[in-house]
Amino acid sequence: MIKDTIVNGAHNAPHRSLYKALGLTREELERPLIGIVSSYNEIVPGHMNLDKITQAVKLGVAMAGGTPIMFPAIAVCDGIAMGHVGMKYSLVTRDLIADSTEAMVMAHGFDGLVMIPNCDKNVPGLLMASARLNIPTIFVSGGPMLAGRVDGKKRSLSAMFEAVGSYKAGTIDDCKLCEYEDKACPTCGSCSGMYTANSMNCLTEVLGMGLQGNGTIPAVYSARIELAKHAGMQIMELVRKNIRPRDIMTKEAIENAITADMALGCSTNSMLHLPAIANECEVEFDLDYVNTISERTPNLCHLAPAGPTYMEDLNEAGGVYAVLKELTKLNLLNTNVMTVTGKTLGENIENSVNKDEETIRPIDNPFTKTGGIAVLKGNLAPDGCVVKRSAVAKEMLVHEGPARVYESEEDCISAIYAGKIQKGDVVVIRYEGPSGGPGMREMLSPTSAIAGMGLDKDVALITDGRFSGATRGASIGHVSPEAVSGGPIAYVKDGDIISINIPEYKIELKVSDEELAKRRQEMPIKRKENITGYLKRYAQQVSSADKGAIINR
Repeated sequence: MIKDTIVNGAHNAPHRSLYKALGLTREELERPLIGIVSSYNEIVPGHMNLDKITQAVKLGVAMAGGTPIMFPAIAVCDGIAMGHVGMKYSLVTRDLIADSTEAMVMAHGFDGLVMIPNCDKNVPGLLMASARLNIPTIFVSGGPMLAGRVDGKKRSLSAMFEAVGSYKAGTIDDCKLCEYEDKACPTCGSCSGMYTANSMNCLTEVLGMGLQGNGTIPAVYSARIELAKHAGMQIMELVRKNIRPRDIMTKEAIENAITADMALGCSTNSMLHLPAIANECEVEFDLDYVNTISERTPNLCHLAPAGPTYMEDLNEAGGVYAVLKELTKLNLLNTNVMTVTGKTLGENIENSVNKDEETIRPIDNPFTKTGGIAVLKGNLAPDGCVVKRSAVAKEMLVHEGPARVYESEEDCISAIYAGKIQKGDVVVIRYEGPSGGPGMREMLSPTSAIAGMGLDKDVALITDGRFSGATRGASIGHVSPEAVSGGPIAYVKDGDIISINIPEYKIELKVSDEELAKRRQEMPIKRKENITGYLKRYAQQVSSADKGAIINR
């Protein structure tokens, strides 16, 4: 136990004096010290309730015989950061969260950890930290937001962004835009569709690091508080049995997560975060293998933005466990992997039932026979790029059109709102990758503008940046190598024909090798000027998107 190193013995009397300065009693110091890593703050809607979750976890730990000690983790709201320089600071926080958590745990010594994240980068950041530290750990999130309602229909943040596009196109007025603004996000919690935060919280259940319901119980439900108490109690079992994250997040568990990702229709950002988590677990992650799993995994859920159902509906339908139970009917999962329950995944889901076959399609009646995400390759993306094909209109699964090239998200948005994008175009946004951005911004604003203007079935978007989980349409991100690294996307010109074939996993720039070689000599790489501080350091150290945008150490 950690306390044997820093608490017990005469030589540790100075340490004990400082613990006592915190108000801890000798009795508390005799118990296992459990770090409660809380992402609570007052700026992120998905985190504003985490103070209550934290208190519930602390109570659960104390009830089970531990001493809970809270320390914070930072969090960025991707929605608030969207569309301006703030989005450069979103993905980069994933590594700040992992690094700072490692520093706090190693400096102060804990016997176990309860991670309390909710939004996009906190979940993978803390999963990375848990694998790196490898002491008993359990996750409990803040839970998803309830869907809003406009015109009698459920709505969410993606509908809010698309409403801006509709307003710019003149199809809705100020009054309707204000109604969306007032109603799209009605409660605290992670935004209500299968966006990145909810994708990663659901996958935490699949990885075995969270209890049942962690990904789906709405933030405002009392059951969320109960879950937090149970997580607090369960960490004590994990400490007693010495069950650690790397005992749980094995190669087989990560393959299960990719499989569930395909069935749930998760955010493309999972293709950044799962490789990064695997890297910390010392498990090889082959992006090409994603298509192999996708080929055999039916897509069972069409949650927003892909369809009209929301996280609250998935919860009522039986949650993640019900989806996993469907997948076992085709033997698509390794059910022998260990989980934080102390039981195998198979034991956990044994009695799960699909209660709504519209929200969770049965395995023999899927939305599609292939999974929700596809990795495309070709001369435009030799190392791959990613699309959420479950959110792509059938008309756009195969598309060919002229490129409209922009050097930044801002330039693209201006062109869209000025009416410069026409049906059939392929919009290319480059120099927005992990290093070139830097920070690999999400592109929800341009994709929502395209959708709001009714062009999502006619226009494709391609970027070396990334797309929000709230994005729908033929939005292809993570193009690797990125432009700043000399990837072919740096040499695309206006009018070049780009061919996209999602069913065949292909993306091609219809330009000869000779012409590309000539352009490499004539077109200089454009690097951002005046990058300072953490972003400068990040740009120098970050890997390409196909490797998970991990920090090269």
